[in-house]
Amino acid sequence: MLFNSHTFIFAFLPATLLGFFLLGGRGWNRAASVWLCAASLVFYAWWNPTGDGATWSPKYLALIVGSIVCNYVLGVAISSANERDAVRRARGFLIVGVSANLALLAWFKYAAFFAQNANAMFGTHWQVGRIALPLAISFFTFTQIAYLVDAWHGVTREFNFRWYFLFVSFFPHLIAGPIVLYRSLMPQFARPEVWRFNADNFARGLSLFVAGLCKKVVIADALSPIAGAVFDSGNPGAATAWAGALAYTLQLYFDFSGYSDMAIGLGRMFNVAFPQNFNSPYKARDIIDFWRRWHITLSTFLRDHLYIPLGGNRKGPARRYVNLFLTMLLGGLWHGAGWTFVIWGGLHGIYLAINHAWLRVTRGAAWSEARPARFFGRALTLLAVVVGWVFFRAASAGDAVKILAGMAGARGIGGLGSLQISGLAMVAFAGGIALFAPNTNEIFELALPAKAQPEAPRPRWVLTPITAGLVACAFVFAVLHLSRMTEFLYFQF
Repeated sequence: MLFNSHTFIFAFLPATLLGFFLLGGRGWNRAASVWLCAASLVFYAWWNPTGDGATWSPKYLALIVGSIVCNYVLGVAISSANERDAVRRARGFLIVGVSANLALLAWFKYAAFFAQNANAMFGTHWQVGRIALPLAISFFTFTQIAYLVDAWHGVTREFNFRWYFLFVSFFPHLIAGPIVLYRSLMPQFARPEVWRFNADNFARGLSLFVAGLCKKVVIADALSPIAGAVFDSGNPGAATAWAGALAYTLQLYFDFSGYSDMAIGLGRMFNVAFPQNFNSPYKARDIIDFWRRWHITLSTFLRDHLYIPLGGNRKGPARRYVNLFLTMLLGGLWHGAGWTFVIWGGLHGIYLAINHAWLRVTRGAAWSEARPARFFGRALTLLAVVVGWVFFRAASAGDAVKILAGMAGARGIGGLGSLQISGLAMVAFAGGIALFAPNTNEIFELALPAKAQPEAPRPRWVLTPITAGLVACAFVFAVLHLSRMTEFLYFQF
């Protein structure tokens, strides 16, 4: 089910909230948790990847429920073995669990890709048929791998199946994150107040949800045809190529950060706090800073479960650069089964290695903190990110090279072709917000020091008749743009 659909906004969400707080308000917490689990399954099943017009496709429920059951059993086995100091047995369960999760992900996401490339390289004729990618498989797989690793380290454990089921299936984070950890999410459900309606949390969460909805349907969806026209055009001139590359750069940001805002806002409506997932990444001063700001929960997962196990920075600079490259290469492959994603990940691995090497050389240099150096760093970082997004968006590496050649002026400046002034104005408007405006986390979550009492922070966002009216107007405006529902870009990953 799409967050940006009439069915979700006007039927599913009100019914789920009403049932949750009616049950929880009477102290029936167990019934409320079961209600939330059942609603999450309905949310997941309300989707059909075959494109035959149906909206209800429950066959993939068996996949996600089976995954949850198997990982729960393995998690209990790991925790129980650790309690008995049976370290070798716990390690065996961990290896089985991680391998099974990765095998499931590999089959659905990469089998066709590897078969196609093997056939091209070795002249074989392997056929795997058409495999529809199950919704959210990348996210619920990573979520459960993180849980198994935490169970192995003894930092978390769960012997109650209902709680574990809720942890994985909770619909606000199920489809495209944020990737949450058990130790940060489930202790919140242990608090009595989480089951009671909280007007402040609800208002703040609803406002954040509306902000994310506007990002998606008002900005991202308006940028989509601009990017599509350019990337499908073949050999654009410089002006057109830059317009398309910047349009996609901004479309992807507002699409996925909008989804994350909606997910975090939904969690807050249920009195649950999710981790921040975006922090104005296009304001980053370098690529290292960019990956601390972009898709933060994925960056954290890759660092903790791939980069550090590979050795991190513990074995010298050369090994560190190799580990960075391998981490980003696999991170690119995680996004999609295609060479363009591999190239995108490899590019960012090279970027990070160069960035770390540069910081090593310039450490202590006073000029590196001067305003011109910081401005140049931001501009160069944004340019590198845009170049990477061209590969991320293009249908093939060859198409990406054509776009980049156009951006470099290989075919002259050229005109803007079919691009309209209104589209270019939207690109400029979205760019101004991404580069200069405060982000939603700063508006709704972070606090600023009050003038009268520096030690007492005050939030930027306060519920008043004016802010309530602004949110209501934004909601109506966004709903009016729901005539053509579009999937979020990260649904394909």
